[in-house]
Amino acid sequence: MGAVRRADVKICAVPECLFCSIAAGEVPATLVSDRVRTIAFRDINPQAPVHVLVIPRSHHANLAELAGAGDGLLAELIDHAHEVAVAEGVAGDGYRVVFNTGNNGGQTVGHVHAHVLGGRRMTWPPG
Repeated sequence: MGAVRRADVKICAVPECLFCSIAAGEVPATLVSDRVRTIAFRDINPQAPVHVLVIPRSHHANLAELAGAGDGLLAELIDHAHEVAVAEGVAGDGYRVVFNTGNNGGQTVGHVHAHVLGGRRMTWPPG
């Protein structure tokens, strides 16, 4: 793992991880908001009028791994997702936060990320 420095937080990056590269500023993305331990950017293939990804800057392969870290980062990520929904104007009418985990769950990047979706009525079941 390589180390990326941001402020006084050490961030471990996994070579060849697209989202680690985005978090490190090595790959461009349309930034929505930025925190010390999380970052939010627009999805390149939006599935709703508002479709923003919120990721931890540190590499965690999936939701279970992030939850197991036990350092409060999962709660920060969820709080950041809500902040995005408010800033994007979808919090009042409702929005969806989705974590895809594993191949059958639809995870396409091996770095945990929350999809914040809103701006239209969501249907059920989703997939």
